[in-house]
Formats: sequence, C-alpha cells, structure tokens
Amino acid sequence: MDESTHEAAPRPLRFRNSTIHEIPTPGTLSERPPRYEPFIIRTWFVALAAACMIGLGITIEVALHISNTQNGFHVPEKNVFSFASTQFLTSFFPTLLVVPLAYFWTITDWMLRWYQPYVTLAEGNAPASRSILLDYIALNQIAVLFYSFKYKHYLIYVSTLVALIVALLQPLAGSLLQVRQVPHTAVSTAISTRAIALSPDVTQLEAFLASAGYADAAVYSGLGDPPYVNGAWTVANFEPEPDVPLNGSLAVNTTGLQTEVNCINTESLNLTSSGGNYVAGATFPNTCVANFTVGIADGNQQYGVINASSCALEGQDISFQPVIFWYYFQDMTTTNDPQVSAIFCQPSMKVFVIMTSMNLNNGTLGECTTLQNFTEPNNVTGDPLNGQVFNGRAMSITPPQPSLANGLSNRVEFDASSNVYIAARAITINSGLPGTVYRYASQQPGGIQSVYNDSYGWLNATSKIYVSLMARFSRQPLFDILDKTQHLAVAAQANYFGQTNTTIPALLTTDVPRLFVETLPAHLLSALMILIGITGLIVHTLHARSRRKLWLTSPPGSIAAIVSLTSRSGFGELLLPYDNEPRMRSRLIGLKFRLDQRTGAIVAEEDSGFDASDKASLLGHEEVYRSSVFRTDSLSGSSRYSFKAKDWP
Repeated sequence: MDESTHEAAPRPLRFRNSTIHEIPTPGTLSERPPRYEPFIIRTWFVALAAACMIGLGITIEVALHISNTQNGFHVPEKNVFSFASTQFLTSFFPTLLVVPLAYFWTITDWMLRWYQPYVTLAEGNAPASRSILLDYIALNQIAVLFYSFKYKHYLIYVSTLVALIVALLQPLAGSLLQVRQVPHTAVSTAISTRAIALSPDVTQLEAFLASAGYADAAVYSGLGDPPYVNGAWTVANFEPEPDVPLNGSLAVNTTGLQTEVNCINTESLNLTSSGGNYVAGATFPNTCVANFTVGIADGNQQYGVINASSCALEGQDISFQPVIFWYYFQDMTTTNDPQVSAIFCQPSMKVFVIMTSMNLNNGTLGECTTLQNFTEPNNVTGDPLNGQVFNGRAMSITPPQPSLANGLSNRVEFDASSNVYIAARAITINSGLPGTVYRYASQQPGGIQSVYNDSYGWLNATSKIYVSLMARFSRQPLFDILDKTQHLAVAAQANYFGQTNTTIPALLTTDVPRLFVETLPAHLLSALMILIGITGLIVHTLHARSRRKLWLTSPPGSIAAIVSLTSRSGFGELLLPYDNEPRMRSRLIGLKFRLDQRTGAIVAEEDSGFDASDKASLLGHEEVYRSSVFRTDSLSGSSRYSFKAKDWP
C-alpha cells in the first residue's frame, strides 16, 4: 500500500490482539503506587506563589505612594558597596527579586504543556493529533499559542501567554528604582553667634565706612547682598553645627532688623545763581525746606549729602537726623541750564522675630518672614538708642561749619573728635555714598540724563544704594527698582548686633541621595504582577480539576514511561521506527485514544464514524478492554466542547 495515502491500512494479524485486559488491576497483586504530580504545580504551592505576586504588586504601589509623599527613601550618602555602582545596585536587586517568580511561571507553563496530552487522553475520545501526536514541549511558545487556540486548549493558551508576559517583569524591575540628589529637610540645630546689642565701637565709624565701601564695590562689580543681609533685612548671625554638609540650606527662627529709608522726592526745587555759585532751595511734601550751595568752578558733575536739622525732632542728636542727598549735572555740550535733584531720607528701623534661611554653600540669606515683634530688653530698641537708627551718611567729625539758610549744615556729623583716623573715615563716608549713587545712575541705559528725565529716577537710585529691600546690583532700569537700600543694612550687622553663642532649633535642608520609585515602571510592574498572580491561580486551579481523572505513577517524559503506557495497547504495531510525523498521522487516522481508567494504559479505539475500504478491525477483534465506568457523556463540558471539531491532519 502507498505510504502517502490517508486511508488506514489493516495491520498484520499477528499484531491485532490487545492485551490490556491481561494487565493486573492496581492494588491486587501489589500495593498501588502513589499518584505522581510535580510539586511545583500543586494547587497550594501555586496559590502561595500567586499570593506572593499579588502581595508584591500591592507593595510596589504602596512604596510608590510613600516615595511620592516622603520625597523618596533614605539611603547612605556613600555607597557601601565600593565594588558596584549605585545604578547597578538599583537595577540588579529589583530584578533579582522578580527573577524567581518569572522562572516559576515559566516552569509551571512548561509542566502544564507537558501534561496536556495526558489530560486529553484522560478525558477520552481524542484523535491522535490532539493526544499522542501532540507535543507542546517541542514547540516554541508562539507555536504553542497557535495550536492551543486551534485545539481549544484554552488553559494552555493562557498559561503560555502568561509565560510570555513574565518576560516583561525583568526590564520593568530593572527600571523601577532610581537614586536622585534632592533637597531633604530634617530637624537640626544651629549656633547663633549674634544677638541684638549696640556695638561699643559704633563711634569709630568703621562699620559705616565698610558698608559704604561695599555699596560702592557692589555698583562696580554687580555684587549681591553680603552674608546675613537680604535687602533691608539684617539678621543675627547663625552657623550650622560642625560636620553639616554644605550643599543645602539652614532655616531658623532668629532676630531680624529691618531698615527703611523713607525717601521722598522734592515738591519744588529752585536753582539761583549767586556770587559764582548756584544756591538750590528744595521744598519737600513734609514741609521740610533745605538749601545747599553748588560751586560752579567745582565741575559739571557734583553730589553730596547734608543733614536736615530743621526737619529733625527737637533736640535730636545729629547722628540720627534725616538727611538730604543732592545731585548736580551740567551738560557742557549744550547751552541748557544745569540740572539738580534732591532726595529727603529719614531712616528708621524695627526689630522682629523672623523666619529665614541661609544657603550653606555661599552664605546668602533667603527670604525673611516676620513672625512677631522682638520684645526682649536690649540697648538698641531700648535705652540709649530707643529704636533710633544712625543716619550713616558722610559723617564729619570736624566742628560744624557755619549754617546755611534754614539752619542746615554742609556736613552730617557725629560728636566732634580729634582722632585723625576717625576724621578720615568720616570724610570718606561723606563723599563716598552720594558718589556711589551718582555712579550707579550713570550706569543706567541713557546715562545720567535718563535719570533726570525720569521723575522717580534719583529717588529709586538713592533708595537702592541707601537701603535695599531685595534688589541685586544688576544694571536694571530704574523703574524696576522699588524703595530699597544697601548701606544701612550692611552697617547694621556690626552696629546693632553683639557677640553671643547659643544653640537654636533649625531645619536643615540638604541635597542628599534619596531612593525613588519610578511612577510608570511601578504602575506597569504592579499591574502585571497582580494580573499574573490572579490569572495563574485560576489557570492552575482549573487545570488541577482537569487532572483529577489522570493517574500517572511516574514522570511521563521518559521512554520507559511511554512504553509502559502503550506496550499492550496494540496500536503501536501500526507504526514503524522510521515513520515521520505525517506518516504516523496517516497510519493513526481513524483511531480515538483514551486512558484506561482501570490500569492507566493508553487505549486505541476505532472511530465509529470512520469508513475504511477494508472493513477488518484495526485492532483484530472488538473485545478490546473497555472500562465499565468510562463513557463519553461523563466528560466535562469543556472537554466535550474541545472535541467537537474534526480531527485536523
């Protein structure tokens, strides 16, 4: 007979007899061997693994929530594993955690595919292509998906799909964690080295000279506020504890002194010529009147500062009196009249308990927030200053010159002194600060003339240099500058704060390494682990139910195990050792296979619907052993549905 034919040929008579009925019933001659079932696919073990998957998925979501709300997790600042990088560790350990679980589901899928032909035989009435010729183990997973769907082995289909999905767990786990340098705030302490107290050296003018020099340098070089000064705020010095990293900020509640200049423009200003000089008469909105003289021969750009004694409180010391800055400019390229401007300033100060912070890297002071008034007894807000602020302007210590009109002197003074060094400091201060304002104005776009053209030009420039609230010394347009100062705030640090050494509470914010859970990988990994756990548990529970009719006493993969199941079934004589799969399929066409429920042997039965040209029985006689309890209608619903389709070649 042609081997390529798809019709079953009768086998020789000597191979027609099946001897399954001669196999002793298990347990009669010897003890029945226990049922073999791999440990890894037992229901309780699969349930344990599924619970671990679900629990781990929930844990990842909880860890993500904590990571987002607590700014990550604490990690050592120095890597304790010197032989491995942080990036390697954050990817290796999460991957190491999911590898056993991924391996577990891969193995269980392999076991289910290994068992599936025997499960089909246990259900009975199975064609060869879906039972003894079926080998899911030899197929790749993509092919398994195709054939399991084709043969309606849906549990195998889902199991293999899960085994493919678990491959995604490892890259997701590897990208789950990340270490980032972020600001982290912790409770700490600071050392306060200053407290409100009047300096005994205030009359030496050293602090005023230094602050005038700093203001001048700031205009030249674009410097910001010095340490412990933020605009109009001067804060009591505080320092971090030793060994605190210098890559963050330190926030404290401390004492802050706020200086305000209270500068105003003139209401009217008249310039008259007298004896080769100009005499300027200025009237201010507060009814204060001031006159000052400009020497024509002294140049076309002049400036100065005078004290306004007539505008001060009666009996007020000259060191605390209001001051008037004046500026003169004559454009020599035109025949226009000279231009002059005057600004009235009456400094004041207040002391508060404030909340502020300091950048530990460069010492700059952060925003200052007022908490309450400062009420502790001291000699700045109390006797002898009683809250008065030194005007800090061009302080001459020489005897006052004859007063000009309205009782105004050409110099602002402290008490007269014969110390030549103090006198030199006073002269420098007297000319330095208005000169700094004038220089700052000349740096503006459009030069000096643009400042005169702006009705608030000199007011803004004077306020910025005299007392700054927040501005940096950038060359920005004057209309962008509010009422601000620099000079008095810098001088206040030395004049109104004395030495101390106390520990105060603080909040330390530093850039520290923190371990973060990444949002996208966390959600994906958590969802997959929960889905795999639930799906895997359902698949294995259903598959365990389908294996209840299956009683194997040894692993079915060995040759001996296969021979023990088929050696007395008879149909093996239909096959030749060198048959390939198409030939075996052709030789077995028309047969249905099942497991004998008494002995567990594989039984071949002729398909009642098969019409062979030779009517001889394939198995030689029709008294082949049939289990009295085996009936087609005893199959499960899913099994009966699985075998409604024809036997695909």
